[in-house]
Amino acid sequence: MNKPEQEFLDHLLNVRNYSKKTVSSYQEDIDKFCAYLFKEDVLLEKVDTMIIRNFLTEEMARGVSKRSCKRRLSSLRHFYKYMVNVGYLDDNPFIFISAPKVPTKYPHALYKDQIEQIFKRNAERQDSLKSRDQAILSLLYYSGIRAEELVNLNVQDVQLRDRVVRVLGKGNKERIVPFAPDCQKAIKYYIEHERMELLKKSKDHPASLFLNAKGKKLTTRGLEYILDAIEEKTGVFVGLHPHILRHSFATHLLENGADLRVIQELLGHESINATQVYTHVTEEAMKETYMSAHPRAKKK
Repeated sequence: MNKPEQEFLDHLLNVRNYSKKTVSSYQEDIDKFCAYLFKEDVLLEKVDTMIIRNFLTEEMARGVSKRSCKRRLSSLRHFYKYMVNVGYLDDNPFIFISAPKVPTKYPHALYKDQIEQIFKRNAERQDSLKSRDQAILSLLYYSGIRAEELVNLNVQDVQLRDRVVRVLGKGNKERIVPFAPDCQKAIKYYIEHERMELLKKSKDHPASLFLNAKGKKLTTRGLEYILDAIEEKTGVFVGLHPHILRHSFATHLLENGADLRVIQELLGHESINATQVYTHVTEEAMKETYMSAHPRAKKK
């Protein structure tokens, strides 16, 4: 790894407060480009638009998607901007390169009756982990928090009386998110019953809110496994995933008249552009409802 790259990654991690996962993605993109430059015998400071276009062409020829190339281009543009700012370079050649056009990927949300069915069928389970899983489902859907945010919650982050949860989001930005009475009830029951039993299985006694079957802190991979298991145990197969519950949370709020700026704050989006994608989702749902319900809209 060259000196400018290491300094840039340290800047992202320690100054911009990017997550280790995000910094790792930047490093991967930069390393790919540096490997290409080494093969072509080109120095970092000698890169021009022709080199960049040839790099992108080679990437797509190797089967790299346009979406990945767009992300890679964004990482490199950011890297070169940093090198200009600190004085390593005079110009950023990436500002003259347009990103490949990719189709917009809209989030998928569950219908309200699907959400109700999942909660109902999960509540009917007889196994000991039912209350933990109900609390997880409730908090994911009623607060819209990310998977990583959920597994990193400690018990003290949840204020049951006020029905709010303190979340540490991307870039270590803290936000307070409210949740509904049903969610309050599910979390309270889990903390007072199942969590106490899970703690007996581990010597660590973690402060984490959600624990795995061995009484240890839950991981994002463990959370995905739990949601898969919920589908198996309930017989409700809807592609259950942390993000689909987050998307459902935002979509249902918007459909019921919530302000887009409020939804942005609840989701922890830095830009309103990331939240506006849900307006398209509700438009699509409206069209589907219209086409299925209007007597003259149906195909003969």
